Amino acid sequence: MIRVSNLTKYYGKFAAVQGISFAVERGNIYGFVGPNGAGKTTTLRMLATLLAPTSGEITIGGVQAFVNPLHTRKLIGYMPDFFGVYNDLKVDEYLEFYGEASGRTLGDLRRDIPSLLELVGLSDKRQSYVNNLSRGMKQRLCLARALVHRPEVLLLDEPASGLDPRARVELRNILKELQNMGKTIIISSHILAELSQLCTHVGIINNGLLALSAPVSEVLARVEGDSLLSIAVADRLEEAKLWLLEQQGVRDVALVNTGGLEAVFSGDRLAQAGLLREMAARFTLFEFTPSRGNLEQIFMEITEVEKDAKAQN
Repeated sequence: MIRVSNLTKYYGKFAAVQGISFAVERGNIYGFVGPNGAGKTTTLRMLATLLAPTSGEITIGGVQAFVNPLHTRKLIGYMPDFFGVYNDLKVDEYLEFYGEASGRTLGDLRRDIPSLLELVGLSDKRQSYVNNLSRGMKQRLCLARALVHRPEVLLLDEPASGLDPRARVELRNILKELQNMGKTIIISSHILAELSQLCTHVGIINNGLLALSAPVSEVLARVEGDSLLSIAVADRLEEAKLWLLEQQGVRDVALVNTGGLEAVFSGDRLAQAGLLREMAARFTLFEFTPSRGNLEQIFMEITEVEKDAKAQN
């Protein structure tokens, strides 16, 4: 659905984006990860045809984006990191305004807007003034605005910025539903843990360079080392700890404040399953959660390597 090849953007002599290439297939969610100033927003603005690249090529839906930008914009719903809202409009008026600006008829919009508001959880706010919405509601309204012309692709720049934990969960659920509807989504974020739960693929960008682009499962598999097993035991906690310490592959066990155990384990998934099976035969377990690495760890490793290489040069 999206192909980016050797994309570069210079501001004078400064290279904001340096020859990045990646692809996003239809129906996937691609997470764009990077610190402030890494080049995420510049890349998304080029994908949205709002900023012309210095060099390189962007293809969306089989068509080169800048050959026919008006056609490309019909395929794209873009939600910037800083968005404007018209506070004196009602929610449905706001969506009608942007829908008509995109070329849709008012009659079609009035048929679609109720289901669009239901999707983003704002059905009961249809007649509310935008000024009276919370930040999370305004964020969801702007997502609805990006969807009002029925795009196939969504470009979302830090959509969870400033949201409380509940609002972030609600937004994540909406994005999952959009993926189920067949939308192709590129989302930039600093909330790396949520990207690992939401995205099918991830790209790590730093200093304008795409350091890594791959399926999330493949990226997480790059993290070597031990697993951390979180184990909740109903009773005989101390006995369970001592038993774990005697098992092959268990390097350390600690009691945690939640009343459970955390074990450092060097075995693979098959060994984990065997450990769980044996432990469940001896103790009453109600939770067993393995984890191996995370996007934060990978991001720190990659950017640290680049920083060291830069210092040596």
